[in-house]
Amino acid sequence: MSKRSQVFILFTAAFFVSQFFLSANAVIAADLSRELDLTPAELGLMSSVFYMAFALVQLPLGVGLDRWGPRWVTPGLMLLAAAGSMVFALAPSFPILALGRALIGMGMSGVLMGGYKAISQWYPPRRFATVSGLLAAIGVCGSLLAATPLAWLDRVIGWRAVFGGGSVVILCVSLAIMLWAENKPGEASAAGGSRAGSDLRAIFTNSQFWRIVPLMFLINGIIGGFRGLWAGPYLFDVLRLEQIAAGNLLLLLAIGAVAGPLTAGWIANRLGSYQIVIGSTMVFILCQLLLAGLPPMVITGLTYICFGYSGGFLILLLAQVRQIFPSAMTGQALSTINLFAFCGTFLIQWWIGLVVGTYPVDGTGHYPAQAYTIVLQIAAAGTFLSLLWYLPLLRNPSGTLTPVQEISFKGKEQ
Repeated sequence: MSKRSQVFILFTAAFFVSQFFLSANAVIAADLSRELDLTPAELGLMSSVFYMAFALVQLPLGVGLDRWGPRWVTPGLMLLAAAGSMVFALAPSFPILALGRALIGMGMSGVLMGGYKAISQWYPPRRFATVSGLLAAIGVCGSLLAATPLAWLDRVIGWRAVFGGGSVVILCVSLAIMLWAENKPGEASAAGGSRAGSDLRAIFTNSQFWRIVPLMFLINGIIGGFRGLWAGPYLFDVLRLEQIAAGNLLLLLAIGAVAGPLTAGWIANRLGSYQIVIGSTMVFILCQLLLAGLPPMVITGLTYICFGYSGGFLILLLAQVRQIFPSAMTGQALSTINLFAFCGTFLIQWWIGLVVGTYPVDGTGHYPAQAYTIVLQIAAAGTFLSLLWYLPLLRNPSGTLTPVQEISFKGKEQ
């Protein structure tokens, strides 16, 4: 096996594990609420602290990836996730449960960006969208395990045992990356010397970057908020499904999320990255409106597939950010856009819980469908506005650096 393939497999495995933990709460939400007596607001906050912790690490993460490389930064952080999974498994109350969730989020914060940094070093720029999409697509299969298989495991051994075992898995994957991954061909360390302060100033003053930020914030926030938690309660409250039946529909959502990044690069290479982002976002908005209309189960299943599929095309936004900045800044550029992506998931997932919690439960313990309709309609409107803000990039989609940035980056690329 080539070293390039080895690096790809190791970081894909890490992302696979992270996606399982990201999505797991959607299936076990009812058990968590019942066992620990959580309100919808507490459930939303507990689940979303994963993304808050994830987001807080992004800026220093980018500096670390560019300076020391993903071989050390990514597995070092994953050790926190291993500890967090054990804390989550043993949690007796809401605060400890939230602490465990936060540690998992912090520990998984370097997985995807570390993988993308490694890809930028081991593969040519023209293949970045395709290879990174393949990594994301295979890795997202971890969320497939967090659907029907997790529902089955929850019944057989319980969610605490699942998270206890998950801690061991995380530890093994992190050690494998340390032992067998390399930062770049022929070198054991990353290309250091990147000036973090000037790099971050260049990123935050780039007008093209700010055209992408709102769309990344909304799409990742909405799809992450639903995949990570609210897609399950939506099925429990609106369709009144049992855990296994809901797990089957969540599996369809996860399948769509796998297929999106898997095909996004291939389609974009033929039809244009910016055009495909616009088209996929329109489908994403339509899916939200369909779910807001409270469709029957068959239509919900089809919509879940399309919802996950169109949401997966946000991988192209990362590729566009990669195109704007030179390779010496890949870690910081991608981690900065990821900061906004996961701030979106944290805020939107929590906000959904606040909205749903304003409605009273019925006699069977379900929240009204109207609560989800309001959430989805507002989310669709926000996504549409962010798409309008993104549209001017069609006039200059090349990603060419501004003269100030070209001077700032002179000598960084070889």
